[in-house]
Amino acid sequence: MPQNLAEQSADNSSHKKPLKPCERLKRVGWASPTNKLHTGNFTCPSNFRGKSVVIPIKGFIENSLIEWEGKIVSIVFLPTCNLRCPYCHAPHLIQTPNNLESIPTNVVINKIRQNLGWLDGVVVSGGEPTSHKNLDAFLKIFKDMEILVRLDTNGTNPHVIKDLIDRKLVDCVAMDIKSPLRQDKHDLVAGVSCNIEDIRKSIHIIMESGIDYEFRTTVCPTQLDGDDIEDIAKTIKGAGRYVLQSFRPNHCLDADMLDVQPYPVETMRDFAANARKYVNYCCVRGEEGKVAQRNW
Repeated sequence: MPQNLAEQSADNSSHKKPLKPCERLKRVGWASPTNKLHTGNFTCPSNFRGKSVVIPIKGFIENSLIEWEGKIVSIVFLPTCNLRCPYCHAPHLIQTPNNLESIPTNVVINKIRQNLGWLDGVVVSGGEPTSHKNLDAFLKIFKDMEILVRLDTNGTNPHVIKDLIDRKLVDCVAMDIKSPLRQDKHDLVAGVSCNIEDIRKSIHIIMESGIDYEFRTTVCPTQLDGDDIEDIAKTIKGAGRYVLQSFRPNHCLDADMLDVQPYPVETMRDFAANARKYVNYCCVRGEEGKVAQRNW
């Protein structure tokens, strides 16, 4: 079975263990009926007044049971990305984010506060969240609530990732590795050129951080094959968790990708089995509970 991320976090003495939901409620004063402030359709404790941070939010899922294994989380989607992966399923966040209505930051924050009694954490995704200058202040709001925070990233801004980890503003990082770290190959899969060494730095920072992490790769037949997956696994040799995601021809940035057929599930499983020669755990997304960890 995959090692539980919460268990890994509990073993990390450099990061404060999050409070249980009932303890969080007491800490923030939520249980007191005299300490509530009505804001629109939401209710938040008055001792949070004035802590709002402005950051563009283009999507918000109030609760998810599948985004972060074993946890109930909210998901916040931030716009823009420095890559142009042809298979990207969020072209609206990448190409025309200004055409999307922004969700007021305080509305999202207050809704999460309202759910502190049962919510385990927040996932901040995109787009590419590390492109936003107020990201640190935004994440600190959630850490002040003493709930878990996961950051999704493509790894192209290692200095931002390191800063957030050093300041204990994230409990987990999920990093997409687009392809083997060869410049020509990565440029093809990512749709634009970027600094491969920055991606190497991010991998190293994350693996040495002591916090929970997950590397993941979307496997599209026109871009990656089994040898490519093995190359990636070698690059992250010894990693605790590597997840393969099957390409799905829906809402792609490049319309030509809609005609591409995904790999059969058996092929994806073979890719994962081969990757497990190099990493502690690898599975195909959706089959996390069916794969044993490497025992050597």
